[in-house]
Amino acid sequence: MKVAVLQMKTAFARPEENLASLPHLVAEAMEEEPDVLLLPELWQTGFYPRPIEDYADPGGRETQKTLGALAAQHHVNIVGGTTARLGEDGLVYNTCYVLDRAGKVITSYDKAHLFSPSGEDRDFAAGSRACTFQLEGLHCALAVCYDIRFGPFMDKLGQSGADILFVAAAWPLTRLSHWQTLLRARAIEQQFFVAAANGAGGPAKQPLAGHSALIDPWGECLAQAGEGQEIISARLAPALPREVRESLPVRRDRRPEIY
Repeated sequence: MKVAVLQMKTAFARPEENLASLPHLVAEAMEEEPDVLLLPELWQTGFYPRPIEDYADPGGRETQKTLGALAAQHHVNIVGGTTARLGEDGLVYNTCYVLDRAGKVITSYDKAHLFSPSGEDRDFAAGSRACTFQLEGLHCALAVCYDIRFGPFMDKLGQSGADILFVAAAWPLTRLSHWQTLLRARAIEQQFFVAAANGAGGPAKQPLAGHSALIDPWGECLAQAGEGQEIISARLAPALPREVRESLPVRRDRRPEIY
């Protein structure tokens, strides 16, 4: 599986501008002939303008339509970052859609861990489930930004048998070292690939860190972006997670009865 990560430069609170730039970025990424495209968190708005209700997509319909058309046009799977979705319950969720090569939504995930220091837990409703799915013969899992700080959640995804964790984020430059450390740690401890898309740009007072990355189950970085808008890609060997787990059987040696 070849994955391309779209590290978008997000125009804060200007969704029309971000929507207009996406097709050009996708077309550029397709020059690498990837099987999967991965977008960052809240790529339409940045993280995040208030009141977020003014920017929320009712039912996620326009987001699904936009990403579905691009997936079908380019015959590529898309892990669509996240969008602010207005639910039928009147609450706003930070939602990721995954679309297949035909443009059909095959799964979705609402961000489970909301970043309380910024007030995200007051503006969004939290998701209530983990998300795993099959894509191109690999067992995949989803996480959004703050999710990667929670070891038990990562354990749940790892124990599901995930071969690759897709991460969409709007991680700030001030905590770049945390981002880089956590991504490698999650790949090493769970023995899966990590494909992580962060945004670039954003407000001057809190710019995003960029540094999207593709990391293998040994913790080796296959590709990494800088701070600006950039596309990175790498081919992920499907057999590698199993080989790593067989050579270093961490899961077999677990002692959950004493944890």
